Amino acid sequence: MPIFDLVAVGDATKDVFVEIEEASVSCTLHTDACLLCLNYADKIPVKNVTQIPAAGNAANAAVGTARLGHKTALVTTLGNDSDGRDLAEALKRDGVSSQYTTIDKKHGTNYSTVLNFKGERTILVYHQPRTYVFPKKFPNTKWVYYTSIGKKHEAYERMLLAWLKAHPNTKLLFQPGTHQLRRGLTSLLPVMKRSSVFVVNKEEAQVLLGDGDDVTKLLIALHNKGPEYVVITDGANGSWGYHHGEIWKLPMFPGKAKERTGAGDAFATGLVNALIAGKPLDEAMRWGTANSRGVVLQVGPQAGLLTAAQMKTDLKKFARITPRRIS
Repeated sequence: MPIFDLVAVGDATKDVFVEIEEASVSCTLHTDACLLCLNYADKIPVKNVTQIPAAGNAANAAVGTARLGHKTALVTTLGNDSDGRDLAEALKRDGVSSQYTTIDKKHGTNYSTVLNFKGERTILVYHQPRTYVFPKKFPNTKWVYYTSIGKKHEAYERMLLAWLKAHPNTKLLFQPGTHQLRRGLTSLLPVMKRSSVFVVNKEEAQVLLGDGDDVTKLLIALHNKGPEYVVITDGANGSWGYHHGEIWKLPMFPGKAKERTGAGDAFATGLVNALIAGKPLDEAMRWGTANSRGVVLQVGPQAGLLTAAQMKTDLKKFARITPRRIS
């Protein structure tokens, strides 16, 4: 019998959120490409600083799953430093098992600085130069949530796929991070073919498939690579999902965003926890949307992650906002 409902696999980081006021945004005409501009060689006043000891996509998913009442663990590598010890302690407080973490005795804990300006964020990410070591005893689980990991992770990934092959009843959610996406579609196909759920945002889907603005075509093209469920998020424009030939579109739940880091993680976490609970895709998308809304209303990727009781309340509050089947 599985001992966990979900095991998150990927890098964990310490996040420091810096809220700035004296900046500007410059956008190129007729495109969505915008630049955050600061005065060069100047001292920029900071309005507020918030530290999150246990962040990163995988940690966010593990914490979000624990808050929704499911038993979870995090498989990651931590530095042998105070940040690594703080990270492990923070996971413990949220009910996440960290017994499957590896300690890197040569390098410190990953670190991110998040510049928050008017609700949008620019993230400066530092991944330590890891030698990833697959756990000698990987935890038995119903779901694996595989997400962002640093460079030179390919051998580690092959070992994860081998473990999944030996455990065919374990389902896989794949939410690729930067270094995985940079490998390109062909390199990711073995993971996608094993995935029950594949989650990306619209820009990531376009990069993988070579542009294209029609989300329905993007969904179908990604589904044809192997995943049973495909979900594409698009910020304020909501989300789209594909399963068994059905395409669903769901708008965002209303609320004034304070800071958007972790919104995608929160969505994918809410979605997979609904699937763990036996919900269909259209309802699972509502769980994801509610969880994402909770996160963007606060600073950081975890402060707004919903508990099971809060999820029930928010789903009832926005009961009139449901996915629309478009195909």
